[in-house]
Amino acid sequence: MSPALAFAQAVCPNLPSRTPPPREAGQEYLAEPHWRARVQELDRQIAGADLSRVDMVFIGDSLVQGWFPSIFQQFYGHRAPANLGVMGDFTQGALYRMAHGHWPASLRPKVAVVLLGTNNVSAQSRPEDIALGLAEVLRAIRAKSPRTKFLIIGLLPRGDTAAEPMRRTIEQVNALISRCADGSTILYSDVGSSLVDGYGRLTKDIAFDSLHLTMVGYAMLSAGIEPQIRQLLAQ
Repeated sequence: MSPALAFAQAVCPNLPSRTPPPREAGQEYLAEPHWRARVQELDRQIAGADLSRVDMVFIGDSLVQGWFPSIFQQFYGHRAPANLGVMGDFTQGALYRMAHGHWPASLRPKVAVVLLGTNNVSAQSRPEDIALGLAEVLRAIRAKSPRTKFLIIGLLPRGDTAAEPMRRTIEQVNALISRCADGSTILYSDVGSSLVDGYGRLTKDIAFDSLHLTMVGYAMLSAGIEPQIRQLLAQ
């Protein structure tokens, strides 16, 4: 094993790679037309581009792609960001993208923000397989960009109330991936807990369909992770 690969494998030691890997921890070119359309759009944007000045990269699904532009600009516009979110993405889709052009050699950001996995929850994947898929995403990035630091955003709450069955899976995934944090190069944010009220309710003014965020929701998300973003950029 090369030193670079060994360094990458050291990420998330609590979630070691498995052979054979579960679907969630492999690479998959997804079938959904909207996913493929967005991937092709990013292919065109990235092809031949010099991304060496990008300082922050956001990796994820529709929750990343749909980050309200005004909120994104307010918090990150001065930080040379790149939004690589893809609506409908899964962990296995992100792993495919990282290996097929969406993380070119010139991309060496200071920080990668990862918010991914809710579609795997919808597909009823096992929590441990979703968490492993997320760990593999981090390892794939670390292998390509060893100095990049990470902010893992825990899966956000979904469903109107705490009784929503997917909440339990989300809690289990978050418990596993939170242990990837090392306090220095990898931080974890439980910002999702601030999006629900004291009874665990996710209101429509924060998530209009009980999953995707409104402008208010994105403002809360962005403000909630700001201290950790500053910590990572300052190091």
